[in-house]
Amino acid sequence: MDSREWLNPFVFGGIASITAEFGTFPIDTAKTRLQIQGQKLDGQFTRLKYRGMTDAFVKITREEGMRALYSGIWPAVLRQATYGTIKFGTYYSLKKHLSRHGILQDSTGKERVWANVACAVSAGAISSAIANPTDVLKMVEDLVSRAFFACFREIYVREGIRGLWRGVCPTAQRAIVIAAVELPVYDGCKSTLIPYLGDTSANHLLSSFIASLGSAVASTPLDVIRTRLMNQKRITVALEGLPAKIYTSSLDCALQTVRTEGPLALYKGFVPTLVRMGPWNIIFFVTYERLKVL
Repeated sequence: MDSREWLNPFVFGGIASITAEFGTFPIDTAKTRLQIQGQKLDGQFTRLKYRGMTDAFVKITREEGMRALYSGIWPAVLRQATYGTIKFGTYYSLKKHLSRHGILQDSTGKERVWANVACAVSAGAISSAIANPTDVLKMVEDLVSRAFFACFREIYVREGIRGLWRGVCPTAQRAIVIAAVELPVYDGCKSTLIPYLGDTSANHLLSSFIASLGSAVASTPLDVIRTRLMNQKRITVALEGLPAKIYTSSLDCALQTVRTEGPLALYKGFVPTLVRMGPWNIIFFVTYERLKVL
């Protein structure tokens, strides 16, 4: 494998990820606002301000202006420049490595599902752990409407460098689930549809939408938990009998959420998640496939 062949999946993955992020970021803003509201244990977000995604778009635009829909875009772009580059570059590089050693395909030439899943899980875990600080900064900038570097300074002063890795475990868990579903499903659908649609944009579009549906169903509960863990702040004293941290772990967050708000609370923001994942994956995979043939 020459240097260009090794580098291409990383470069193409980064470019396609950034393109998709710009195209779908307002949906992510609405999703984040919907997921943090209604927390019984956090007085700041107890009130249900938004009734749904459309209501969130309307109220955010009316009360804060159109620019608020892109609040946190630069940390998000920075995240995709790291997370997207590493995730997709690692996934496709690992697949090529396994293919060269005769592990990826079975005796009939079809790709083994477990091999694809193993590559996806590894890529998701590595990339999410490295890119976690950009996730935290995006979340804080969106919620408090402060500049990128001001958010970084506030987190560093209050919590130290460890604050940038707040919520890294649920972030990695979510990334692993999404990658383990999204990437193998896309590759599997694409291969299955090639005899009918060929290796065309129509194939890429349909395969990416199916992959989005699966990953949205699997990842939304983890996304809600991750969002709430990232949103909570460390405080030095308990307020009104509450512990210094509202949630102590991913499991604790899940249990408290179900106990106080019901099981469906874990699927808050599912529609925005699906609405965003669909276009995001379509833009990403169509862009990525086009870059491959340049």
